[in-house]
Amino acid sequence: MKTICLYFEIHQIIHLKRYRFFDIGTDHYYYDDYENERSITDIAERSYMPALNTLLNMINENGKYFKVAFSLSGTGIEQLEYHAPQVIELLQKLNETGCVEFLAEPYSHGLSSLANEETFALDVKKQAAKIEELFGKKPTVARNSSLIYSDDIGAQIAAMGFKGMLTEGAKHVLGWKSPHYVYNCNIAPNLKLLLRDVELSDDISLRFNNSEWDGYPLFADAYIDRIARLPEEEQIINIFMELSALGIAQPLSSNILDFIHALPGCAKEKGITFSTPTEICKACKSVGNLDVPDTLSWVDEERDVSCWLGNAMQHEAFNKLYSVADRLRIANDPRINQDWD
Repeated sequence: MKTICLYFEIHQIIHLKRYRFFDIGTDHYYYDDYENERSITDIAERSYMPALNTLLNMINENGKYFKVAFSLSGTGIEQLEYHAPQVIELLQKLNETGCVEFLAEPYSHGLSSLANEETFALDVKKQAAKIEELFGKKPTVARNSSLIYSDDIGAQIAAMGFKGMLTEGAKHVLGWKSPHYVYNCNIAPNLKLLLRDVELSDDISLRFNNSEWDGYPLFADAYIDRIARLPEEEQIINIFMELSALGIAQPLSSNILDFIHALPGCAKEKGITFSTPTEICKACKSVGNLDVPDTLSWVDEERDVSCWLGNAMQHEAFNKLYSVADRLRIANDPRINQDWD
């Protein structure tokens, strides 16, 4: 029986104010509070609240049949707590239904997995502790910032005790293989991997409102029918995207929420279920190792880390930042830790 794993990322960047050379050593407050409040309030009103209310209605209408997963970065949680606590409250209502899973990810939504193992481990554990504090559940499945993954990163996640991890079903990694199976980390076989279906996910998050796209307009019954027509043995359909796709990338005027709302009804007619990542990891055996020696992500056409580390200036900033990671961890100053995140 086919099952859909629907997952949404919630992350919000922290805006920095204009900081001049002459401020160095005299001004240690780096944040643009006005822009932070404006942006998170705007995205909460236009995307998060209507999208989460739709998902809550879908759960109420479908009982335990419909399930969904989320991950929240620590920096995103902080801004929601300060400026849009109604979003946290709505997520807690969703959590009370028993149909929602919250995943672990790096608190800072940074690149520590590429630079410093100890910092990466602390980053993930800090976020997991915050999730447990807010929702009363300790995450058992993880995802890295922007689904960044390699064999080494998988081994680090497995060493933290996680049972599964989400990553990108990139063509250059899969080759002839399908993303519709459960795989396992090449170095740590006990860590199961769920791979994003790039096409099905991007049809919603990137192309839904594009009138020049061949698949426009996209209807829920046709979308589910495509899933139902997949080979019988391909049973795990992972649809991963940012929650802001619902309302920001795809405006509410495009009827994106009506499309999402109709998915469970159409899926039920085709005998397709919904599952959380942990449920899939428990129920499904791995079909084999996934060999990922080079780092991949869900960003850009390259599906790698070149958007952050593609030029000399980015490498300089990256190396400079993580060169102080060990000293920062030893100092453990709350205010400096906040600036670091």
